[in-house]
Amino acid sequence: MSQELSEEQIQQALQGISVPPQPQIMVDLQMEQYMPDPDLEVIARLIAQDPGLSGALLKIVNSPYYGLTNKIASIQRAVNLLGSRSIINLINAQSIKGEMSDETIVTLNRFWDTAQDVAMTCLTLAKRIGSQAVDEAYALGLFHDCGIPLMLKRFPDYMNTLEQAYANAGPELRVVDTENRLYNTNHSVVGYYTAKSWRLPEHLGNAIANHHNALAIFSDDSNRNSQLKNLLAILKMAEHICSSYRVLGNQNADHEWDSISHLVLDYVGLSDYDFENLKESIRELGTR
Repeated sequence: MSQELSEEQIQQALQGISVPPQPQIMVDLQMEQYMPDPDLEVIARLIAQDPGLSGALLKIVNSPYYGLTNKIASIQRAVNLLGSRSIINLINAQSIKGEMSDETIVTLNRFWDTAQDVAMTCLTLAKRIGSQAVDEAYALGLFHDCGIPLMLKRFPDYMNTLEQAYANAGPELRVVDTENRLYNTNHSVVGYYTAKSWRLPEHLGNAIANHHNALAIFSDDSNRNSQLKNLLAILKMAEHICSSYRVLGNQNADHEWDSISHLVLDYVGLSDYDFENLKESIRELGTR
């Protein structure tokens, strides 16, 4: 049974780090909200497409107010727990946050598009390879780059740096190394603290923090970090299938994937041929 939260309680819970919601999704949510009988399933589906809204939702559900024994990563379950009135209060709270310029919206479209694509592809991959953590794979796909909008807010030239980082990526240099050199931080670290502020499960935060550290993680062939490896294997395959290197990095080649693909595929037990077939079948499904 859902516990209704007032607008004041929602505002209080949302203090801190905030990733801006996608304007079109906010419009769609506002339209659904004004229907005579708002459909909670439609609302959940819309929220699940947006990292900022999903993070705000999980932050509230995982707060002490709800007293859950274990933190959750399922958007649908969070919507069911909150109920329609609290969800509408959440949407209203997010809609009155600071307006963005047209230029910022255009830039962030690259982030929003890859977040949705990678999340759906993670979901599909998790099902295909028999993962038990389907909801968590989706959540990681949605949230893994949540540090990007915050880096852009702090450093106006950030997208140029990110393109440079993808261009330099390879066995000797991680994507985040270029960011560290210029800013003394990077979107994975910022993403980790964002996940922490949203009260996401700790292992999801660790996967966000390490999603550009895959070469070191998969080079360790011990049985350590199996939960982390399971999530990162799905994420790295999904990023490659969704061409994140092209959308975010403006590159024609996926240098990072080239340096880790043999380790990731070996870990999940797929040959190059198997993966190519999987990649094509997912693309044909229209997942991305």
